[in-house]
Amino acid sequence: MQAEIIFKYFPNLSAIQKEQFSHLEDLYKDWNEKINVVSRKDIEELYLRHVLHSLGIAKIQPFKKGASILDVGTGGGFPGIPLSILFPESQFTLVDAIGKKIKVVEEVVTGLELKNVTTYHSRVEDLDDQFDFIVSRAVAAMPTFVRWVQGRIKKKSVHELKNGILYLKGGDLSEELKGYRNAQIFELSKFFKEDFFKTKKVVYLPMKYKGNS
Repeated sequence: MQAEIIFKYFPNLSAIQKEQFSHLEDLYKDWNEKINVVSRKDIEELYLRHVLHSLGIAKIQPFKKGASILDVGTGGGFPGIPLSILFPESQFTLVDAIGKKIKVVEEVVTGLELKNVTTYHSRVEDLDDQFDFIVSRAVAAMPTFVRWVQGRIKKKSVHELKNGILYLKGGDLSEELKGYRNAQIFELSKFFKEDFFKTKKVVYLPMKYKGNS
């Protein structure tokens, strides 16, 4: 499945964006042979399982010019890299504690000539910055994730949704989210028709600003 699946769901891409999305597969295949960050099966379905899945967040909340987004536990660069292509006027910070993963991310960012991405080989707890939204793909249960990113949300909201977490998850989330009455769950099957998305969701959790102590 090639980049055309992205163009189908996001028909207003510029020529540069289309070229960047099309280039993703070659970059990931090349780097994955050197440093394995994506499973072999997933590499064959990169655009469905990784790129389009990442862009599900954009269907819930498009990011405005100047928005700052933190991708926690970015792994091979998902969802941060696809989102940074889609929103070139927003700023993305991609963080992972595993050095080899950030190495691949940095090489992909360089290969795509992305100017709106900053990478850190770090734990999120060690960052000082604050962001409009924090995105991730199921790196931890929500209570753990919320603890990790406490104090990382900007005070002023400028998007339709209030500042907070946009989290890609799957399966039954009732137990995990029972402590978060203000969480909203968006079914990605409403936006993408492929069977892969039948159980895939975006969890939105607004977070209150907490000033640095």
